[in-house]
Amino acid sequence: MRAAIIGAGWIAAEHAAILRRLDGVELAAVCDIDERRARDLAGPAHIYLDWRELLERETPDAVFVCTPPKVHRDAAVEALERGIHVYLEKPVARDLDDARAIVQAAESSAAVCAVGYQWRAIEVLDALRDALDGQALGLLIGIGTGPTKSRPWFLNRAEGGGNLLERASHSIDLERAVAGEVVAVQAVAASNPLAQSEGTLGDIDDAASIVLRFENGAVGSTSIAWTRDGLPGRYSLEVLGSESSLHLELDPAFALTGVSRGREIEVKTMQHPVERGVERFLAAAREGDARRVFCTPRDAAGTLAAVVACETALESGQTVAVQPLSF
Repeated sequence: MRAAIIGAGWIAAEHAAILRRLDGVELAAVCDIDERRARDLAGPAHIYLDWRELLERETPDAVFVCTPPKVHRDAAVEALERGIHVYLEKPVARDLDDARAIVQAAESSAAVCAVGYQWRAIEVLDALRDALDGQALGLLIGIGTGPTKSRPWFLNRAEGGGNLLERASHSIDLERAVAGEVVAVQAVAASNPLAQSEGTLGDIDDAASIVLRFENGAVGSTSIAWTRDGLPGRYSLEVLGSESSLHLELDPAFALTGVSRGREIEVKTMQHPVERGVERFLAAAREGDARRVFCTPRDAAGTLAAVVACETALESGQTVAVQPLSF
């Protein structure tokens, strides 16, 4: 399978390393508007400055779209319309119109499309669901704090969505994968900066807390913070069911502990979820089975709808209903 990468930032380097470890996959081309960055990532692969030229000349079997969220739409839709399998980095898009277009293109294409919400690929997530089977869910508590990789668009709310879209959406997506659809949200941000300083000022919030109301009656929360380099990060999810208390330790341990119906739970992950998600995407592409991926564009669009509601709640201070995407 010949693969190509569009956008040669830090997450693209992660994907390139995975592709080079896998049998039966060739990284054929890399595209970035910065030629030096593309060349640094490409190795022996071909270099392009225009993704349209890459698709036309290389005709890859699969493409990894790793551009900033605001420019996901055109490359993803064009590739899908050409029948090229697409691994689209999260979030699915910056706004709901682009998300809708990507979902429609994916569901009209014979190609497979996956969105890179990596925590859906955690091996122990199945054990968590099994432990909760048949129980009423009451509370989910997500935490995501720590430094972040440098991305020029991260500090620009309009371009990248800041902490809500880049960090909180991971936790919101994971909670949706466990508890189902979010119907309403509340949000509040801290006024004191944690990581931003003179020279790194943007219009995003360094810390925020979000409350999620689920369709099934459960309530969830997500607390996020962007902190300075050198400080330890914390990523976890607590889940309380009618007969269970479970702790999912996220990056880097990816381990599940707790008690369910009097039974001790302790399960560890053997494979990093990013690698597992890429492998599942490639297997789904080979088999032509779009249902096999861990996160479909429609799944990711539901998470984006919840994040957009959180943005409105943050600005208004009100409880905001999540508007489901219509297709």
